[in-house]
Amino acid sequence: MMSSLVLAILSGLLYLIAYHSYGRFLARKLFQINPTKACPSETEQDGIDYVSTPRFVLFGHHFTSIAGTGPIVGPAIAIIWGWLPALLWILIGSIFMGAVHDFGSMMISLRHQGRTIGDIAGDLINPRVRLLFTLIIFFALWIVIAIFGVVIASVFHLFPASVAPVWLQLPLAIWLGHRVYKKGKSHLTSGIMAAILMYITIAIGSIFPIELPIVWGMSPVGSWVILLLIYAYIASTLPVTLLLQPRDYINAFQLIIAMTLLLIGIFIARPDMVAPVYQPDPPGAPPLFPLLFITLACGAISGFHCLVASGTSSKQCANEKDAQSIAYGGMLLEGFLAILVLIACGAGLGLGLDSETGQLKGTAAFQAQYASWQSAQGLGAKIAAFVTGASNLIASVGIPVAYASALMGLFVAAFAATTLDTATRLQRYVVAEITTHLGAPALAKKHPATAIAVISALLLAFSGEGGKGALLLWPLFGAVNQLLGGLALLVITVWLARKSRPIWITTLPMIFMFVMTAWAMKINLITFWEDQNRLLFSIGILIMLLQSWMIIEGVRVLIQLRTQKKVT
Repeated sequence: MMSSLVLAILSGLLYLIAYHSYGRFLARKLFQINPTKACPSETEQDGIDYVSTPRFVLFGHHFTSIAGTGPIVGPAIAIIWGWLPALLWILIGSIFMGAVHDFGSMMISLRHQGRTIGDIAGDLINPRVRLLFTLIIFFALWIVIAIFGVVIASVFHLFPASVAPVWLQLPLAIWLGHRVYKKGKSHLTSGIMAAILMYITIAIGSIFPIELPIVWGMSPVGSWVILLLIYAYIASTLPVTLLLQPRDYINAFQLIIAMTLLLIGIFIARPDMVAPVYQPDPPGAPPLFPLLFITLACGAISGFHCLVASGTSSKQCANEKDAQSIAYGGMLLEGFLAILVLIACGAGLGLGLDSETGQLKGTAAFQAQYASWQSAQGLGAKIAAFVTGASNLIASVGIPVAYASALMGLFVAAFAATTLDTATRLQRYVVAEITTHLGAPALAKKHPATAIAVISALLLAFSGEGGKGALLLWPLFGAVNQLLGGLALLVITVWLARKSRPIWITTLPMIFMFVMTAWAMKINLITFWEDQNRLLFSIGILIMLLQSWMIIEGVRVLIQLRTQKKVT
């Protein structure tokens, strides 16, 4: 059996080598970073969205926004095909695809007034593409906002001890922001103090778990979804220095502590991987190719990242030289987190799993959790697999299992909350860009745009029972998310071509993502048709047409640029 410790060490070393070699090559040769060039945070400064931010603070925001539950949910499902395919995809995908995608998205935005990549596509390709791309982005964020409300609500329902710490984090974050930005205190000292207080709130949550009752026939999950979307509205309209930055800074400390505890747990327990090395045909599962590359997105490559990199992070970046560590480094760290999740599910789970027949260990524990595709698919099952495995590893450090479970529950919920309000802020930008170009500037203002973002997500959420309506469209999200990644790489490729720089570094990942996305969408469409799900089938066809249209427009521009280059 493969040692989880060896797996973690080798992966970490590979990421360090990649950052200092390939990452530096991209910074110097491909994107040609200019430390003397003024960033949008300076030229467009407004104190709300455009705010010059220290690198380590911005890294906290960027990482917690792109991570969310993605690098947890994806590996927790993908391991059913075996830990080796998931591991290889995480490593290769994050280094040569995901990190390049994130880095390029941020650099393009830095060179275009901090605008989103969808809006920039109109300048680089043509105005038609701007509308096509922003519509796809709107659709993706629409689902993200609604589904992440359900994710956090489900975590609150499954782990009531996580409720108090998540909500108590908000006044802590505001206090941290006031202390740093108003009183001029040290970021590091203040952040450590806030992190310590944060872990005290975990103890409070363990003693006083909060569970919502059924109100007017509405389930607790539905009630939480409403409260969370109200929070998202408020949080996404506040200045980034008031809540977003300081809260994400606290979450960055959480991340470091949680990953450190997991690594120490792996070192002490040294569990072997009990998950199968390779399992091409798990019961009820779709084919590994192409579904692995759609299911496991965050940690390898995710289209959502281009929205964060070009949406919020680019507006706060103080210097172009920070982009490598924030965008490229942030993606590699997310990849390493995905590997730790893989180890938690593939090895930590084997340290002990409570079942109806008693406590299971080793291979039996893994097989009980991953008996079939259906058993691993549920939201609760995904989160439970990671929380149980991670808690087992952390418990080997000497921390009680109950506290470890509360810690991991908070970890999942806090990261998801970060993604929720970041996605809402991004949707505000997208709505503003769409309405501006459609000649309705009144709707582009902060509050009308945010209202459209939140109300549309609320309507989607409650199109199904208990606020879970977004689950109706969730089968499409994986393909749409990866489609965004391919389209972002297309825009980056066109930008590089216009600069007469090598395009193969982005072209190869772009082609790979387009092929895998189209392949997966074809499988989905056949399934939707056979299940007589006309809604998903129709939306899937529309997305495929939009994708094809954008690709044709992009390829035409690339051919024109190549022809012009030959002529000159």
